Amino acid sequence: MNSTFGKISLVFLFGLPAPAVFAADAPAAPTAPAVPPTPPPKPRRGTSPGVPGAHLDYKPGQPPPFWSVATAETIMARYPDYREAYWKPWSYCHGYVFRGFEMLYRATGDKKYLNYIQRYIDNFVDEKGNFHGDNLDSLDNIMTGSAIVMLYEYTHDPRYQTAAAQFRHAFDDYPRNHDGGFWHGRRSTGQMWVDGIFMGQMFLTRYGRVFGDEKYCFNEATSQIAIFAGHALKGDSGLYYHAWSERPDLTKWADPKTGLSPEVWSEGLGWYALIQVETLAVLPPDHPRRAELEDIFRRLAAGLKRTQDPVSGRWFQVVDKGEQPDNWTDTSGSSMFVYALQRGIELGLLPKEEYAPVVARGFAGITAKARINERGLVDIDDAGDGVSVKKDYATYIAVKRVTNAKECVGGFLWATALVERPRLEEAARRGLIAGPAGKN
Repeated sequence: MNSTFGKISLVFLFGLPAPAVFAADAPAAPTAPAVPPTPPPKPRRGTSPGVPGAHLDYKPGQPPPFWSVATAETIMARYPDYREAYWKPWSYCHGYVFRGFEMLYRATGDKKYLNYIQRYIDNFVDEKGNFHGDNLDSLDNIMTGSAIVMLYEYTHDPRYQTAAAQFRHAFDDYPRNHDGGFWHGRRSTGQMWVDGIFMGQMFLTRYGRVFGDEKYCFNEATSQIAIFAGHALKGDSGLYYHAWSERPDLTKWADPKTGLSPEVWSEGLGWYALIQVETLAVLPPDHPRRAELEDIFRRLAAGLKRTQDPVSGRWFQVVDKGEQPDNWTDTSGSSMFVYALQRGIELGLLPKEEYAPVVARGFAGITAKARINERGLVDIDDAGDGVSVKKDYATYIAVKRVTNAKECVGGFLWATALVERPRLEEAARRGLIAGPAGKN
């Protein structure tokens, strides 16, 4: 059997999870010896379809017992060497997916998820803890450093602490606007992208919590979230434009007066929703900016509730223009919103009676876009792959919709791992899967 659950018959019952526990005191996994890295793969364009022989034993056309597990197993089957998945060996999307793998490890205790992360990271971190991946010249490139911090949490291998410190020091001279907002990249003069708020703060919040650097990391993360909110809020909608530039004269997509990008893009807003709940999950109750961040998130959640498509349960590519006949529902952003709203319920930020139905409709909507193909692998439809800031509505709508867009797969994994977690944990307790976290 290639699939963990290929012979398990479980009736799918949609249930909303109990409060999440992704704590710092997670059970430690044994430290594997550093494996000499294999030669790096050749650069490629776009997302790879995976190795030709990839196959799992899920039945085509039938939903798997757990979409989250089937998705993670599909990633591992398609990409035995995960460096070969995307347009370059080290990218933000690797770290994004790894957070979903961590959720599954914590829910099931199956070490294959952690081992897959470690095999990838060890291609870039040598025996002395030196990082040999991409240049840390953009927030995108910094994001997957959060997986290095994750590995230190579970293994306590000092190599990962040494490597993580190199990412932390990338912020020491990182370029900022006059109000302190980070540029999206060192060459993106004046530009703040909502994507980058997620990328940078995913690293900082985890690093600060694990290595005792909370004062700088938490203050920086909350500041970046709030600075972007101050610039990019669209009226009183609770929704945010894709990007803002302090230097619209140097930025092709920026309005010359406001510096704003033209539209509220679903996946971009999804990045922002994710980092808000992930930050609030670790931010101390007495942090001076906590109330501000909670307010930003609640207003965003209300905007998402209002703009959810009542027919599909998903959200539109341009979130607040669902009435436009050429607009379409985006599975990637929709998955992010499902995760963020459910996490918000669990954290006590949102009333369950009001938002659980939104999550349920959203979950049904995103899983309706997933299927088991003829090789037993998960395919997920209708999202753009690697979308940058666009100049107008028409350009956002013209984004090519593909199957298995890299960000969409990651978002789908996050959403399904969270919503399915109670059933995953129950299956582990019953011995149908690996067992309590940290055990075989």
